[in-house]
Amino acid sequence: MECCRRAAPGTPLLVLAFLLLSSRTARSEEDREGLWDAWGPWSECSRTCGGGASYSLRRCLSSKSCEGRNIRYRTCSNVDCPPEAGDFRAQQCSAHNDVKYHGQLYEWLPVSNDPDNPCSLKCQAKGTSLVVELAPKVLDGTRCYTESLDMCISGLCQIVGCDHQLGSTVKEDNCGVCNGDGSTCRLVRGQYKSQLSASKSDDTVVAIPYGSRHIRLVLKGPDHLYLETKTLQGTKGENSLSSTGIFLVDNSTVDFQKLPDKEILRMTGPLTADFIIKIHDLGPADSTVQFIFYQPIIHRWRETDFFPCSATCGGGYQLTSAECYDLRSNRVVADQYCHYYPENVKPKPKLQECNLDPCPARWEATPWTACSSSCGGGIQSRAVSCVEEDIQGHVTSVEEWKCMYTPKMPVVQPCNIFDCPKWLAQEWSPCTVTCGQGLRYRVVLCIDHRGMHTGGCSAKTKPHIKEECIIPTPCYKPREKLPIEAKLPWFKQAQELEEGAAVSEEPSFIPEAWSACTVTCGVGTQVRIIRCQVLLPFSQSVADLPADECEGPKPASQRACYAGPCNGETPEFNPDNGDGLLGGLQDLDELYDWEYEGFTKCSESCGGGVQEAVVSCLNKQTRELADENLCVTSRRPPQLLKSCNLDPCPARWEIGKWSPCSLTCGVGLQTRDVVCSHLLSREMNEVVVLADELCHHPKPSTVQACNRFNCPPAWYPAQWQLCSRTCGGGIQKRDVLCKQRMADGSFLELPETFCSASKPTSHQGCKKDDCPSEWLLSEWSECSVSCGEGTQTRSAICQRVLKTGVSTVVNSTLCPPLPFSSSIRPCMLATCARPGRPSTKHSPHIAAARNIYIQTRRQRKLHFVVGGFAYLLPKTTVVLRCPTRRFRKPLITWEKDGQHSISSAHVTVAPFGYLKIHRLKPSDAGIYTCSAGPAREQFVIKLIGGNRKLVARPLSLWSEEEEALQVRKTNPKEALQTHKHQNGIFSNGSKAEKRGLTADPGNRYDDIVSRLLEQGGWPGELLASWEVQDSAERNASSEEDPNAEQALLHLPFTMVAEQKRLDDILRNLSQQPEELRDLYSKHLVAQLAQDIFRSHLENQDLLPKPSEQRFPPMAVPAHKHVSGFSSSLRSSSGEAGGGSRRPHRKPAILRKISAAQQLSASEVVTHLGQTVALASGTLSVLLHCEAVGNPRPTIHWTRNGEAVQFSDRILLQPDDSLQILAPVEADVGFYTCNATNALGYDSVSIAVTLAGKPLVKTSRMTVLNTEKPTVTVDIGGTVRTVRGVNVTINCQVAGVPEAEVTWFRNKSKLGSSHHLHEGSSHHLHEGSLLLTDVSFSDQGLYSCRAANLHGEQTESTQLLILDPPQVPTQLEDIRALLLATGPNLPSVLMSPLGTQLVLDPGNSALLGCPIKGHPTPNITWFQNGQPIATAPGLTHHIWGAGQILRVANLSGGPQGEFSCLAQNEAGTLLQKASLVIQDYWWSVDRLATCSASCGNRGIHQPRLRCLLNTTEVDPEHCTGKPRPAVQPVACNRRDCPSRWMVTSWSACTRSCGGGVQTRRVTCQKLKASGISTPVSNDMCSQLAKRPVDTQACNQQLCVEWAFSSWGQCNGPCIGPRLAVQHRQVFCQTRDGITLPSEQCSALPRPVSTQNCWSEACSVHWRVSLWTLCTATCGNYGFQSRRVECVHVRTNKAVPEHLCSWGPRPANWQRCNVTPCENTECRDTTRYCEKVRQLKLCQLGQFRSRCCGTCGKA
Repeated sequence: MECCRRAAPGTPLLVLAFLLLSSRTARSEEDREGLWDAWGPWSECSRTCGGGASYSLRRCLSSKSCEGRNIRYRTCSNVDCPPEAGDFRAQQCSAHNDVKYHGQLYEWLPVSNDPDNPCSLKCQAKGTSLVVELAPKVLDGTRCYTESLDMCISGLCQIVGCDHQLGSTVKEDNCGVCNGDGSTCRLVRGQYKSQLSASKSDDTVVAIPYGSRHIRLVLKGPDHLYLETKTLQGTKGENSLSSTGIFLVDNSTVDFQKLPDKEILRMTGPLTADFIIKIHDLGPADSTVQFIFYQPIIHRWRETDFFPCSATCGGGYQLTSAECYDLRSNRVVADQYCHYYPENVKPKPKLQECNLDPCPARWEATPWTACSSSCGGGIQSRAVSCVEEDIQGHVTSVEEWKCMYTPKMPVVQPCNIFDCPKWLAQEWSPCTVTCGQGLRYRVVLCIDHRGMHTGGCSAKTKPHIKEECIIPTPCYKPREKLPIEAKLPWFKQAQELEEGAAVSEEPSFIPEAWSACTVTCGVGTQVRIIRCQVLLPFSQSVADLPADECEGPKPASQRACYAGPCNGETPEFNPDNGDGLLGGLQDLDELYDWEYEGFTKCSESCGGGVQEAVVSCLNKQTRELADENLCVTSRRPPQLLKSCNLDPCPARWEIGKWSPCSLTCGVGLQTRDVVCSHLLSREMNEVVVLADELCHHPKPSTVQACNRFNCPPAWYPAQWQLCSRTCGGGIQKRDVLCKQRMADGSFLELPETFCSASKPTSHQGCKKDDCPSEWLLSEWSECSVSCGEGTQTRSAICQRVLKTGVSTVVNSTLCPPLPFSSSIRPCMLATCARPGRPSTKHSPHIAAARNIYIQTRRQRKLHFVVGGFAYLLPKTTVVLRCPTRRFRKPLITWEKDGQHSISSAHVTVAPFGYLKIHRLKPSDAGIYTCSAGPAREQFVIKLIGGNRKLVARPLSLWSEEEEALQVRKTNPKEALQTHKHQNGIFSNGSKAEKRGLTADPGNRYDDIVSRLLEQGGWPGELLASWEVQDSAERNASSEEDPNAEQALLHLPFTMVAEQKRLDDILRNLSQQPEELRDLYSKHLVAQLAQDIFRSHLENQDLLPKPSEQRFPPMAVPAHKHVSGFSSSLRSSSGEAGGGSRRPHRKPAILRKISAAQQLSASEVVTHLGQTVALASGTLSVLLHCEAVGNPRPTIHWTRNGEAVQFSDRILLQPDDSLQILAPVEADVGFYTCNATNALGYDSVSIAVTLAGKPLVKTSRMTVLNTEKPTVTVDIGGTVRTVRGVNVTINCQVAGVPEAEVTWFRNKSKLGSSHHLHEGSSHHLHEGSLLLTDVSFSDQGLYSCRAANLHGEQTESTQLLILDPPQVPTQLEDIRALLLATGPNLPSVLMSPLGTQLVLDPGNSALLGCPIKGHPTPNITWFQNGQPIATAPGLTHHIWGAGQILRVANLSGGPQGEFSCLAQNEAGTLLQKASLVIQDYWWSVDRLATCSASCGNRGIHQPRLRCLLNTTEVDPEHCTGKPRPAVQPVACNRRDCPSRWMVTSWSACTRSCGGGVQTRRVTCQKLKASGISTPVSNDMCSQLAKRPVDTQACNQQLCVEWAFSSWGQCNGPCIGPRLAVQHRQVFCQTRDGITLPSEQCSALPRPVSTQNCWSEACSVHWRVSLWTLCTATCGNYGFQSRRVECVHVRTNKAVPEHLCSWGPRPANWQRCNVTPCENTECRDTTRYCEKVRQLKLCQLGQFRSRCCGTCGKA
């Protein structure tokens, strides 16, 4: 395969010419450069790879010779060619394979390394000894010798070094490094002597590693060498070296010579694998092997990048290092690998400064002050200042503006915003007596904001804890002997809770516990200690204070106590006796009895529960609980139950369990079911699921993330790709990547070594099915005869590809039937010589006719002979004959556009040498070729449309109806595009085109024929007949014109002209000057038309007499109005013979052809449609205008769009002609004749120019279009139109010669057809510019420039695109404008259909009018149809360029309709919005269902709803509105059916490991009075199953946290002598079985780490003195000191991480930052000491910066 590009043809000749020139000037290299021009650009490289040559030239500016060379060379494309490219010299030899040498073809092979002439192309014929010099020079860039870089340039061998530079003598060292010093490899030489034995016949001689070079081994002796290889990928190979030759082993070339007494092995290298040289024992004698090679140093030093800077700002330094690099594995290894080679010298580190910019200022804050209040919300403050830190670490305050690049930290913040502790009083206890006057107590606690019992409440505001109470029942028992304070339990509970106090930050009295009672029975005393204490918040310790520091009354320190009766007697306490002596005894009869003491807590909070009366045994006197054995069991009152909390349960969220995590790592998801439910009946356990919005509390989350931690790396295979084959066994691949799923859900792609698991397969077999059988065809055989007609055959084999991929031959019956033509075909050679005659060979001949045919009238069928061109009408049947001699007609073949033609329903290929096309259609146009053996002739068919323009060939096949429609509808633009793309003398193409060099031979006559058809070259009768024919085809019922019919009789069916005549016209035109070619073409084409027509009339003997001849024989068409010209013929003839009976007709101006104007004529007479060129001798110009019509039209003249002002010099003649006497320059312009009658008008223009100068017809009007789909204007004005219309700008020009029109847009030239933007394009047609589907990108200034030999004129039209007001599709901008105008105000956007905004009374609103358009529409606001300015009592403001209306303080009721009207030139748009002011109000609704189905609790509870216009809204909107009075209504007050009632479950008997809990189940009947009575269990059993009264509980295992003993105190240091120690904490059962930690998650986990004292942490930072400054002045001086971590006791250095608990002191700082004086040599950088230590002073950049230090060194 040819890879490298050869030099362009002609390059060697050019180089040779310059070499001859340079040989004359080759003198001294000291040439005088001033006489030379600058060197030119380098030429293109002679090769694209493998090393080529490029040259540059310069020219001598002196008239004499210049000294020096005028050509220079350089190498280029110095990249290796791919292996398949082959040898460059071999490519040049193979280029001669198809050139006969001495009448015979050879396959040439290169002959290299010619010592005499290495740069000649010598090649050897393959298989022979023939060596020939096929070229005197090889191509530039060819190697002189195979083993050298020297290349041939212009036939001379030039020296090339290993650096690929011409003339360079640089060579590679033995290591393969260009210009190297041999330090990257080492020489290995040695000798091996065989020591083989019978048990060991093979041995290893030497292992030569990868990359080695210049290997040579010599074996002497009877043994044999062989090779084993191993690539870096692990692939192993072996080569037996069985014979002499050059082998390629693992891409390394091996040269092996096997001689009788020795073997020689050579390898140039570098080796691409590890080679192991082995020896095989073949004889009794010993063998020796001598070897030598250069082994690469695999491990080499590689310099690293600079390390990060030592400081982020303010100046630091950074160093490089060196790392040891393994060339085989391409990775960094330990340094000792590089130390193994003495040749390796570690590079010295480099040092440079970095981050020299000063540190930016920063905010620095002081600590927060103490809070101004301990609770209830206080303030704390701090000082924030802007500071800068210099190089020495000194911090100074600076101006605050320097820190403004970051936000300033707050200086004040709230603190202790929780509520202060408050007194909280509990419920009062029952009265201490059952009759008469007693006391009741309550508990008063000091509660903080967390609900915890604490201190800190003011004693002055504490509520009282006891008060008197009176029981209305009279007392019949003796007066109580005990003080009421001594009664239990209420007094005891109240006293303990009241007096229990916690230490707070305020000084307060803290009592200790009471002592034991002084007596064991009866009444005694208790004492306690009272302390004044305060809590110190910082140390969290308690301090004692003097008693006067505590405010409030001091609690009592002594109280009476009662220890029970003594010896069964009841002691009496005499209140008058303060000593508390014991009195007499009291009788113990009926001292203990059963009493109800309230009810238990309701078993359910809603939906119906049960309460059980509590029965206790009490001491009647003390009201204390007593043992139940002291009360009489038989007198125990019955069990008493009552219903409670019968209200229906509110809707609430029922939450399910979390599902298992979807992923085990990365980030997974868990889901759970959360439904809003409503409990209807607890006894029936009936639950109804409701809509979510009926649950008022926020809905719990239904999804949560889980397992949010990084996954281990794993293999992620992609989808399998498509199979490589559809059958017969293919391969499909997929990507398998090592990735890690991160905790955020993303994937991180990693090297394959990170994935430890085995890698999934990335290849697999697919489509393992047998393929269907198919034919395999061979090449065609030679023709069966040597002359005449014969046959060719080829064989066919039926084969099948099996699923294994192997092809096999199968029975031919398994393949589909093979057509006979696929295996045999005819062939035709030269005609055989007849017997008895000389064998003169005559090839076949086709008798062609070289004619041009133009069909003018429809005919059914036309016959033609090949060799010509035919321009035909559609639907004509064509018979094309191919007359041949010396060839059998059945063997004639036909082609169309290079494709073989066969018979079809539309085209018939007859066996007698002709081709028939039925009813022509556009797809039939093309080049038809007839082949008779080697003879070929063509025939070109083109189609003529209904408008007499050539039809473009279709891009696709149409039906006949579509084709007919296409021919009829061919519009001017399409025809224009057709002809613009054809090559010819009339197109505005390239110069080659205008010389007649057509690219397509089938198009060479198209332009002449187009002129004949389109541009008025035919005589009038022919034109008129065409018009009649066209009109008859368009309307079959139209009135016939007898004159036109007569002209039609003279019209031939087909015009015929010889190709030679048209070739002469093309040749004559190509020789004319460019500016006159168009004028001459009109003459020649018109003359051709006359000759064709006259020839036809002469043949028909129907040529009109001269008196009847209406037109001169030589007519010169001056404009392209063919249709208009033919219509004038019809109208004039009709007017002459029609009389008064003529029908009414619109005006029509006759376009007549005038004789050619002579520029020297003093009087010019012309008709309309022409151009008049005023010359210096022109005295008069007469412009004729002849119009027909009924009624007779009225004629009036305009010039440049304005009415002509008649004078004594400008006259209107009686025949409506316009005469200009003594024309002047002011008369130049376009004169238009306008003919008008009641039915319409017609107008035609004539141009009057000055001496042929270009003239442009202009209009200075401004056209505004908002509705019409098309706009047509003359150049010169302004067009303002909406988008999407088609705009045509006419540029009618005149001039002699005819002016060339060029269009510009914004001063940029426009082509003939071009897409301006997506959806829009422009087309140029006869001077007009058509812009289709215009948009904003089409806006601009369009200019038309008319130019000819005499000058040019440019006129312009400005196109402005209007966009009517409309609603923009993107509303973000106006929404942002509304938000910026009133962030908290309600707003609404107007719309064409209207919108609505509901507001509260007194509110304000923003109305936005979204609009876009061009120009920007003007916006007017209205309210209820009246301008907003006249609206009474409305406060408003208009903002945002009229787009925003703000209305303020809106009152109640509807505010009416607001509207905004947007207007611009392109239209208007009205948008509306309504404002409705509504209020919120309460509405009373009755519930549909009763709250209870029975009992005495059922009510209809009326529900209040907050409404806004009948819509329920949040009740907060109705806050402050008067609420209607609502009263609940009783309902369903009847006895309930019996039902089971259950108490709450008792406490579980065990906390874990499985226990039991019970409850009481009874059958109760709830009466209408609300009393629940027990009934028989049978009554409940009939209605519902009895609930269980026992259940298992706490089935979970009994678990606990267990822990090991503390480990050694050897953790990381966290402070002076302070370290961390650890212990293991694990979860286990009480039996000692270890469990996962999650099982113990409900229990508080013991700590696993704690601080401990460690002598190893007795460390601190020790610093040395600062070193001398590195510079005495300047900005770069710094000094350092030693900072190390040392032990306090031993003062020895320890690892620095032990001191990491304290900040490390700085180890360097700036110094001597003063300007330097330039009086002496000083160091200007702070690193000079480092530079000296690293021995970098020999480098200039360091020597200049460290002048002083390096000078001393």
